[in-house]
Amino acid sequence: MDNRILYAGDTDLGSAAAYLAGVLTHAGCPFDYVASDVPLGPTLARVEPRLYVLSDYPVKNLSEGDFRRIIDDVEQGAGLLMIGGWESFHGARGEYHRSPLAEILPVRMESTDDRVNVSQPCLVEQRADHAILEGLPFHRPPGIGGYNRVRARDGAEVLLMARHCAVDVRRRADRLDAEYVVTPGEGVPLLVVGHHGRGRTAAFTSDVAPHWVGGFVDWGLRRVVAQAPGAAEIEVGSDYAAFFTRLVRWTRGDDPPDA
Repeated sequence: MDNRILYAGDTDLGSAAAYLAGVLTHAGCPFDYVASDVPLGPTLARVEPRLYVLSDYPVKNLSEGDFRRIIDDVEQGAGLLMIGGWESFHGARGEYHRSPLAEILPVRMESTDDRVNVSQPCLVEQRADHAILEGLPFHRPPGIGGYNRVRARDGAEVLLMARHCAVDVRRRADRLDAEYVVTPGEGVPLLVVGHHGRGRTAAFTSDVAPHWVGGFVDWGLRRVVAQAPGAAEIEVGSDYAAFFTRLVRWTRGDDPPDA
């Protein structure tokens, strides 16, 4: 098992996959990529990943042998990270809740469509101290546009919540300006981490790419421009890049997971 990452999903490197691929390239994390319309097996037969990242990747592209290989590798110390999307967790037709991976991820999935699209602010709220989050400015939280609804498994740790907020605009007849009233509402798991065997597992239930990632993609005071080989160029916020770098490195087993 080497230090490489096997990243599967997010359509292709010319579109949504350019985001995580760009962050990995910027961070110096080597990876092998499998597009959403390509089965995992042929790539898995020739690599020994230290981390599996499944992001909006169709469950139909994994064979029983692929599932067994992933589970065995995680038991022996590899990491597994699932990132949200229409074909992640349950999604529109992902249906990972019926797959063998449902037993090792740190969340319990819905048995029906779990997609939640957000029209009003949904803010990222820190719930615990952790190496992935250390030093990131959650006092200035980013917002997201959607996520997959899950529940944390017993023994797993919820690091981030997605906090729904209702915004009401109140105007007085004799004034041109308006008062904005923000009322915090439901909070749901956004980032959950755990372990299986000797490996680390993580579930980030929003997307890494627009549209669900929302304003999170621009989180940070500096701009990061990056491009993976064969991929489209991306421009993202520095804290967005640092967060996903740390998430990947922690799940891979790096301590500390420096950005």
